[in-house]
Amino acid sequence: MKISPKRLETIATYTKESLAHLENKNPAYFADLLPAKEQWRLFNEFRESTAYIDIETTGIGLYGFEITTIALYDGQNIRYYIQGQNLEDFLEDIQNYNVIVTYNGKTFDVPFIEGQFGIKLNHAHIDLRYVLKSLGYSGGLKACEKALGLDRGDLDGVDGYFAVFLWHDYQQNKNQKALETLLAYNIEDVVNLETLMVMAYNMKIKDTPFSRTHELSLPKVPEIPFKPDLKTIDRIKSTLIRTLPNNNFHERIPKDGSKRYPQTHF
Repeated sequence: MKISPKRLETIATYTKESLAHLENKNPAYFADLLPAKEQWRLFNEFRESTAYIDIETTGIGLYGFEITTIALYDGQNIRYYIQGQNLEDFLEDIQNYNVIVTYNGKTFDVPFIEGQFGIKLNHAHIDLRYVLKSLGYSGGLKACEKALGLDRGDLDGVDGYFAVFLWHDYQQNKNQKALETLLAYNIEDVVNLETLMVMAYNMKIKDTPFSRTHELSLPKVPEIPFKPDLKTIDRIKSTLIRTLPNNNFHERIPKDGSKRYPQTHF
């Protein structure tokens, strides 16, 4: 295929700029040029400056909504932030990274953080919702995890909807076990994001000439510092089954906040 001189000049310019931004460790340059489903291409080169983040909220009710906890994992260290304790520390810690990885974070987590704190997160952003969808996986984070063989054990069936009630139980009943269960769930989200990111990256390069030289090993799963409390989970499930319309506990409220969370008291 013949390439015009003008096209060759454009390729040479982008190649020169790309090498300079790689050397300067600037993923934002590439993120601005790539569509959401192609942001996975940033991962291998900038993995050491990547943070996996996820938030939980109070849900959307009559009186607004707030972040309750944030989990951050960088492949080595687990950090967590709790409303009323250290939530604002997240704003300083996230500045140590150049790339963030989320699931549905472009429409939920990041706008939520920016709105609550009045800041702008200018990080390059890999949203696995779009990357995994391009590979044929959709239906939410938990559905993608199950489809790819990840097992949540005692947290199976707990999701972002359920997390709202864990926070309410902690606030209303001073149940420390509810908070620990919420943190265990929130942290498992970000730990699993790294595994999903590596899986997606490997699937993307499978049919390229780089599959053998660039394939990544699955990461070692760290020990999560909190354990879910099964008594708390079972009690909340029982309460929800009794109080939700038609006992429809399995009707999930989407993370984008398009429906209100029911007002349930424990």
